[in-house]
Amino acid sequence: MVGLLIWAEPKKGQRSVRLEERPVQRMRFLQAEIVKSSHGAILSRRVLAAGKKLRKRGVTQIVLPEAFPFREQIIKCGLRPVSTLALRRAIAADWVRTGLAEKGMPVAGARVAVSAAALTGEAVRTVTELCLRHRYVLLDLPYGGEELCRQLRREYGVSLLLGPSKDQLEGAEALVLFDARTDLSLKNSVALRLYDEKQTLPSLALPPSMEEALPEGVDRGQLLAVLREAGVLKREQIALGSGKKLANGEA
Repeated sequence: MVGLLIWAEPKKGQRSVRLEERPVQRMRFLQAEIVKSSHGAILSRRVLAAGKKLRKRGVTQIVLPEAFPFREQIIKCGLRPVSTLALRRAIAADWVRTGLAEKGMPVAGARVAVSAAALTGEAVRTVTELCLRHRYVLLDLPYGGEELCRQLRREYGVSLLLGPSKDQLEGAEALVLFDARTDLSLKNSVALRLYDEKQTLPSLALPPSMEEALPEGVDRGQLLAVLREAGVLKREQIALGSGKKLANGEA
């Protein structure tokens, strides 16, 4: 079972840490409710106590509150914050389109560059989606891109530029990195670091009926990521560019 950590306002006679099972979109979580405190040391001790209780109940993954300052304490308890990397890669093509639109740039005619260390299934899906939306797509790979080029031309009639130069990568309006590139300036109008969970996610929203069932105050990226991983949330149900801004890292 996945853990869920939420803050609670102080009330008379309330326990500082309370555990209960909670369903979210047909997925069961073990929720730890921690009473807030203005004293950092007290709050830190409560977080540690909650983490130990969750771990004792068999929890290994956890969805944290927004802008959570006690990640190290949670990790010391043997709990792992839910990763958003798979979610970031799943929404990459939509993220590019939203980012270009927010900058007031033409979407269809934009040059979009993709760099990856290997041609994974996620990279193939992203490149395919980008080719169907943008006129110019550049793919930087150490090997294995030729077959994808032939496949895209055969199935969709679109072309893909393989082996772009560093100048071409940096000159593209949008750059999508599946792996770190220390040789690039990342000064593109849109630069997505799909390997970096510190990059702020775009606003993500679900259909209204699903939004109403989500707990407030939790890291939306982590929550949607684990719901998608569990199969109770489909990629098509996640909309970009609406809803509240996520606060889960630096831009």
